[in-house]
Amino acid sequence: METTTQALTAGNDVPRAGRRSWANKPVPSRAELLAAGRSLRARCSRKSHAAWTPPADRADPVELLEESSRGRIPELLPIRYGRMMQSPFSFFRGAAAIMASDLARTPVTGLRVQACGDCHLLNFGGFATPERRLIFDINDFDETLPGPWEWDVKRLAASFAIACAHNGFGKASGRDAAQTCARSYRERLAEFAQMPALEVWYARIDVKALLPQIMDQAARKRVQRQLAKTQAHTLAEDFPKLVEEVDGQPTIKDHPPLVYHWSGRGNEAFEAQVVEAFEGYRNTLQDDRPALVDRYQIKDIALKVVGVGSVGTWCGVALLMAGEADPLFLEVKEARASVLEPFAGKSAYANRGQRVVNGQRLMQSASDLFLGWTQIDDGRHFYVRQLRDMKIKPMVEIFSPSLMEQYAALCGWALARAHARSGDAATLSGYLGKSDSFDTALASFALAYADQNEHDHDALRKAVRQGRVEAVTEP
Repeated sequence: METTTQALTAGNDVPRAGRRSWANKPVPSRAELLAAGRSLRARCSRKSHAAWTPPADRADPVELLEESSRGRIPELLPIRYGRMMQSPFSFFRGAAAIMASDLARTPVTGLRVQACGDCHLLNFGGFATPERRLIFDINDFDETLPGPWEWDVKRLAASFAIACAHNGFGKASGRDAAQTCARSYRERLAEFAQMPALEVWYARIDVKALLPQIMDQAARKRVQRQLAKTQAHTLAEDFPKLVEEVDGQPTIKDHPPLVYHWSGRGNEAFEAQVVEAFEGYRNTLQDDRPALVDRYQIKDIALKVVGVGSVGTWCGVALLMAGEADPLFLEVKEARASVLEPFAGKSAYANRGQRVVNGQRLMQSASDLFLGWTQIDDGRHFYVRQLRDMKIKPMVEIFSPSLMEQYAALCGWALARAHARSGDAATLSGYLGKSDSFDTALASFALAYADQNEHDHDALRKAVRQGRVEAVTEP
């Protein structure tokens, strides 16, 4: 695939007239783009997105989970399956590969964006920009890849139907939340379609500006407390909680099985590889960032068990110091092939960490100062980011139905902004239109897929009972 830079430099040696021809290429009007989007309804109607019926040759969900576990740390796999067993909601969080396989069988318009790939409601949240402003955005890009825009919206809508069921709400609440999510996505895309390109790129969702819009008074106060705590938080406060002194050296505290040092199994070789790979990471940073990173020295590395879908992948915490009581914690996460690749095509990047980083930079309105990628000699790829940088996680488990709907609208907005950066908002908006046809279709899909997810969760529980899969329930 020809990159933008290659496209711009390819004409340097052509005659001047050729360059004028390229420069004078007509730009479609907004009306033409909207019309192009509307024309797509003839081959992929908006109502067609409502359907979900498992095909007769649908892959065994447990087999797909086992396949996605290949290459992970074997002793951590029981933790992964144990976490997924807890509920259909926790199962869904780890089942991105299953849903990717299912989404590949659903209708698409052919329009592509930079897709998140694992777009569920817990992969959104608040975090700080490099300018220390708190914004709300997507915050997980392990599966990001160019692909159909529909796949992200469907996974997000389904996550709301599943979360509502997890909270004990009826199907009507699940439908309302999913439909609100889809409606917000459609209406916000219509707004982005009217904006100049730079305004779309500069658009951010400011967390402080959202506070007056939270109708639930208790929830608003809860977010205000989180904001105050987050903004007062410093790395120096993390230091005594996460670090202890061993033989006169600062060392990350072990909290097995979640944080631990890899001892007796090639730990020294692994640490040596990580230190060597750090130089490769440094070279992927923007030109001004190495001057900051060079102030720090690596002092310790520990393995970390994270999330649900990532359990078993190589994830580490690196402690770096620029001086006494001047720490920096970096998270080093293994990047594997995206679950979308078998269906959307291979990544353009040889390094899978680069795929994650560049996808994140394209989708997020502001990204981590320390975001970069690297690899080690055994062929594993990694991306690097700062640990716990003023992050605010949504406490979805205690949401009321009305608060769930409000959060659904917020996530739909954030996803529309992310897709508008890499896709054509006007063409997408032309397809989605002004009616609620797409919204109601997505709500029906979300409920149908929530039922499918329950069946798949039951299949995992059965596999554990039969001894086919080993699972460990954590305290």
